[in-house]
Amino acid sequence: MLYVKFQRGMTLVEMLVTIALLTIMMTTIFSAVYYFYRYNAYALAQTAEVDNARRSMSRLTRDIREMTYAEDGSFPIVVKEDHLLGFYSDIDYDNSVEYVEYELATTTFYKRTYNATGVPPTYNLANPDEVIIISQFVQNNLQATSTFSYFDTLGNRLDSTDLLTDVRYVSVQIIVNVNPIQAPGEFLLRTSIAPRNLKDNL
Repeated sequence: MLYVKFQRGMTLVEMLVTIALLTIMMTTIFSAVYYFYRYNAYALAQTAEVDNARRSMSRLTRDIREMTYAEDGSFPIVVKEDHLLGFYSDIDYDNSVEYVEYELATTTFYKRTYNATGVPPTYNLANPDEVIIISQFVQNNLQATSTFSYFDTLGNRLDSTDLLTDVRYVSVQIIVNVNPIQAPGEFLLRTSIAPRNLKDNL
């Protein structure tokens, strides 16, 4: 005799229970993810901003180290202020020297690049060819801390009244903090550079 065995499907009650359990599980997972990002948004943003600023400081170090005389023969350093450094450097290695400015304006740290044009070469300082925002969350001004410091051959710190030609060493520091009133707090990035083409023996 032939027996046919039928498999029983899910009942309506079992299906509703399964759907309810899946809904509860998904709600729990999404809630956990939402609260993780809500309560860790500052830490995540701070980490991303510090990482971005760290990469930019590496480029800044390279640009300052390679500063050189301008296409028109001008001295490598043009401006040396607490929050502004202007200099000539071949930052893109195209055998044409650019004028570069790094400036902290309020909390935004900028890099502006100006290419030389014409014969004889000139720099149009009214219109930068490229503007890069290094960070929008630099707190140096808030903490009355200089961004750039300058030193002579003997390691003496220079002020704004000293000659540009006395500079042999540049120190840069930025305090990055997405939200100054919230923990975990600020992160200090610092670099020191001895520009190669400012040596006395050249």
